[in-house]
Amino acid sequence: MVASQVLPARGQEAIETALKADLVILNTAVAGKWLDAVLKDNVPQVLPKILWWIHEMRGHYFKLEYVKHLPLVAGAMIDSHITVEYWKTRTHDRLNIQMPQTYAVHLGNSKELTEVAEDNVARRVLREHIRESLGVRSEDLLFAIINSVSRGKGQDLFLQAFHQSLQLIQHQKLKVPKVHAVVVGSDMSAQTKFETQLREFVAKNGIHDRVHFANKTLAVAPYLAAIDVLVQNSQARGECFGRITIEAMAFKLPVLGTAAGGTTEIVLDGSTGLLHPAGKEGVTPLANNIVRLASHAEQRASMGNNGYARVKERFMEHHMAERIATVLKEVLHKSRQHSHS
Repeated sequence: MVASQVLPARGQEAIETALKADLVILNTAVAGKWLDAVLKDNVPQVLPKILWWIHEMRGHYFKLEYVKHLPLVAGAMIDSHITVEYWKTRTHDRLNIQMPQTYAVHLGNSKELTEVAEDNVARRVLREHIRESLGVRSEDLLFAIINSVSRGKGQDLFLQAFHQSLQLIQHQKLKVPKVHAVVVGSDMSAQTKFETQLREFVAKNGIHDRVHFANKTLAVAPYLAAIDVLVQNSQARGECFGRITIEAMAFKLPVLGTAAGGTTEIVLDGSTGLLHPAGKEGVTPLANNIVRLASHAEQRASMGNNGYARVKERFMEHHMAERIATVLKEVLHKSRQHSHS
């Protein structure tokens, strides 16, 4: 029987627990600040039994105050192979420190989300509910980006590409269903300049009847049930992994993603979706890919089925649990060896 406790991150109990533990897992890059702030003089004692789980690849995480202890921990775990290599290069070149033994561990879909994805009745109910709330007909096509609204997630470039796709459909007189763009992740209460610019772009180009903003939410399943294609448009180095991508594939959705970061390890270009370059040079290719999938229902279906098969083969919760268990055993063995030496 394994007992679990939730303790405050700061305080004597946290220190004593870390000192007694066989293994300490730090979650996220910024957790490194916790070591000095809480453990203080006990840091050297705890370092050899730390597994550091990192999910980030943005440049501002590469600060010595966050990661200076990395070389001395028992191991690190990162969500994709491409991000492992990025961290190794960046820490060496920028900070002149070495990564410890580092493991790539892909994430997996939860059992709960998968059950919804595989329940046809639940999907139909959710689909109808969301589409009704957006004012979209059942036969229309929805291309959605589901992410917090920020420049790094590429909603601006997605809307530019979507606008181009509407122009292409019109100019080429293509017989396609009515297409819509959905931006899930809106937060007008924050009144960010970026989101204001997105809405101004929509108004300026007269596409407000085709673009829909939905509030940010942790409950993504209803939107995945309602849409036809997921757009993963994270910019620069892309996503470390991008859980929403495998969640969409569980719903048999094709994915239009940037050819960057962990997305390249999830989406098979031409099979489970289509990849386009990050940055402004990706706008026209993304527009063309939107038109391509809008024009070919059979491609949407086959890519969705291929994506579902790929998720079932390697991106389920039990796959993730098996990968983490392997890492835990290895790192625990290493930390015990250190404590006995």
